[in-house]
Amino acid sequence: MSQIWKKCSSCKKDILTGEIYYECSISTCRAAVTNYAFCSIACWDAHVPVERHRPDNAGAIEKRAPQAAAAGGPSGQRRIVPASPEKPSADDEVLVVISKVRKYIHDRSGMNTSAGAYEVLTDRVKNLCDMAIETARSQGRKTVMDRDIP
Repeated sequence: MSQIWKKCSSCKKDILTGEIYYECSISTCRAAVTNYAFCSIACWDAHVPVERHRPDNAGAIEKRAPQAAAAGGPSGQRRIVPASPEKPSADDEVLVVISKVRKYIHDRSGMNTSAGAYEVLTDRVKNLCDMAIETARSQGRKTVMDRDIP
């Protein structure tokens, strides 16, 4: 039976023991006073402008909550990588780096980016990957190459 380890610092959703969560890479966000924890990349991304982080310096660190509520700190620390093997489903995962997309759009146009744009971009990336996989497979290869991407 899972227990509540902590609440998300952004949306206040429960983060259960043993569940994956995200921390900000900025040291003041990881300090004992703030000790932010986020249930998703979207929640982490929402705090970046609030805390006035520079998008090129801030990053999310994927961690796993302790198995028991009384356990010490979370075990294992690593940078986020797409399609992490510890994720329950790759179908639900965002494949674009939200802060980079937001920065690109802002730098090119001065416009902001809505949260819904990331899901659409992720769907497009997945479709491109699926087409490239099929092209490589039809040519008898086990490696997707640049020429396979439409």
